[in-house]
Amino acid sequence: MTLLIAGLIVLLLGHSVQMAPSLHARLQGSLGRNVYRGIYSIVAVAGVALVIEGFGRYRADGMIAIWDPPTGMKHLNLLLMLFAFIALFASQLPRGFIKARLKHPMLVGIKAWAFGHLLANGDLGSMILFGSILAWAVVNRISFRWRPAQAEPPAPRVLGDILAVGVGVIAYVAMLYLHPVLIGVSVFG
Repeated sequence: MTLLIAGLIVLLLGHSVQMAPSLHARLQGSLGRNVYRGIYSIVAVAGVALVIEGFGRYRADGMIAIWDPPTGMKHLNLLLMLFAFIALFASQLPRGFIKARLKHPMLVGIKAWAFGHLLANGDLGSMILFGSILAWAVVNRISFRWRPAQAEPPAPRVLGDILAVGVGVIAYVAMLYLHPVLIGVSVFG
């Protein structure tokens, strides 16, 4: 569990620098944009690796059950995951109406993913993992209130939405079948 928590600290603190605009600007200014991005990437990969290893060890040592989620929560998680995949891809594809409406679709997708997994898993490690990421995403979204305003994005186009939904659904279906291979847990029970 210690490794999982250490990984979450590294991952979430590394991703939190952007919430402090003056610190973010000073780091980019002193290190240079490319060096900053390189360090940011290394910290992110290290955090993810620690989280994966830590959660794997936690599962191998025997998960600590807190509550037994009703089956309906697992179904709700499946629905939230479809939404999360579409939001995630909407954040990376040309601006469509989904991206315009959600404003920060990457954070919306992360929140849907974390919330759905919190509902579907009743063990301590899952609560720590998904609860921490959900809390971080909520704080990150709130932080846009004090960050400098971004330039006005281009007008939304339907093509961005078609791509986001199409690619999101394909990735969602693929993850349904790859989840046991990648994560070690079947989504079908």
